[in-house]
Amino acid sequence: MTHSSQASTVPQGGGFFGHPRGLATLFFTEMWERFSYYGMRGILILFMVDAIQTGGLGLTVGRAAAIYGLYTAAAYLTALPGGWFADRIVGARNAVFYGGILIAAGQITLAMSATTQAGFYSGLLLVVTGTGLLKPNVSAIVGDLYPDGGARRDAGFSVFYMGINIGAFVGPLLCGYLGENIAWSYAFWAAGIGMILGLIQYKIGAGLGDLGGPPTPTPEEKSNTNKTLWGVIFGIVAVVAVLYWLYTSGIFTFTLEQAATATGVLIFGLVVVYFAIALMFGGYTTAEQKRLVVIFFLFLGAALFWSGFEQAGSALNLFAADFTDRVIFGWEAPASWLQAVNPIFIIIFAPIFGWLWLALGKWNPSLPVKFGYGLLLLGLGFLVIGWAAVYATPTDGVSPMWLVVTYFLHTSGELCLSPIGLSSITKLSPKKLVGQMMGIWFMGASLGNLIAGLAAGQMENMPLTQLFNTVAMVAIGAGILFILFKGPIRRLQGGVE
Repeated sequence: MTHSSQASTVPQGGGFFGHPRGLATLFFTEMWERFSYYGMRGILILFMVDAIQTGGLGLTVGRAAAIYGLYTAAAYLTALPGGWFADRIVGARNAVFYGGILIAAGQITLAMSATTQAGFYSGLLLVVTGTGLLKPNVSAIVGDLYPDGGARRDAGFSVFYMGINIGAFVGPLLCGYLGENIAWSYAFWAAGIGMILGLIQYKIGAGLGDLGGPPTPTPEEKSNTNKTLWGVIFGIVAVVAVLYWLYTSGIFTFTLEQAATATGVLIFGLVVVYFAIALMFGGYTTAEQKRLVVIFFLFLGAALFWSGFEQAGSALNLFAADFTDRVIFGWEAPASWLQAVNPIFIIIFAPIFGWLWLALGKWNPSLPVKFGYGLLLLGLGFLVIGWAAVYATPTDGVSPMWLVVTYFLHTSGELCLSPIGLSSITKLSPKKLVGQMMGIWFMGASLGNLIAGLAAGQMENMPLTQLFNTVAMVAIGAGILFILFKGPIRRLQGGVE
């Protein structure tokens, strides 16, 4: 299949921090999308557990956490079909625009009717679908700006990621204030308007030329694509219809918590089966098979890491709301404001960590050791908040500095694990599997988000200290295993770092 973006002229020029002008257009598109996503994410579980009388949904923590986990997991999982839809049908550029429209429509639906069951779930579904279309494809266009690759592309992505974190920083501040201090609907309106602003500047922005244009398939390729698309749509509709019939007829009933658990088992099972088939029937060399085993270990480590890290929006967000003293000079700051701590730490410390790995030279830790450090730092963060939970009560909250220290440790862990893992996946994958292995990485994030939601649901069933310390022990145990088995893992890498 020939993609128009591959034959296109790439606009250049020093229009944005010495980079192509198109980077500015994509920078602000992603900034507003992340503003929308993290702004809504910062208040989502707080809205769900808030009493009906004060504008919330009045859900139990367990049910709200299950919905939160399914929503955030789906936002990552839909990146896989979103990338396929762009590559085969509409092109990355159109996929970004259509995705932004769906996100804005979802946020506006939530703003107008989130207190109704139909409005709430419809809004979440629209946001998830739009995120799956926009998120992977806007990054793909950034890569197209630098056809020669190299250090300049890496620098371009570093600038682009600053946009992500600026949006993730501002979103919870504005949406959190509006939602917690005025009305929840105002937060959803702000998230929707933010995405609309991103769409406007994306359409009028300069410097993209014809990058990310639609594909130009042969008639046979187009026919195969249409068959695949309609087959998938029919399959999804059929499964949903059968499950709905089983549930409404009373033959097979299940709770949202059970549905979330089953989804997690399904994701993990699909990954295991995928790797088993690739190793046994893929026809790869022994060296490639060994590296696929390493990627599977990275998937496990990433899923475990995100299962703790992503509790920032669920369990730790509820801890901020119910067990943290946020009064400053007689004014109570919104709990969701603490969601802005991680992105500001990323902005500050990402360049420092990048410099550190280079400065260490031959003492630079190996891939499994960095994964181990990331998990250890995650575990230490949960030990800190577990310690705080000993002293916290609903009437006597602890200092927010406990959460700030926790988020500092978690951010340090993220900088050890996430960018290193992402880069290593591209190096370790067989050439024809790079895209699929990136999909596996997304599935690790999806599974981690799902587990994070389920773990937060246990806040009703066990003491907070026990919950946080359990998460800490699992993370620390996994981190120690990565460090202990660094030798065998490095041998499997076969010299690829």
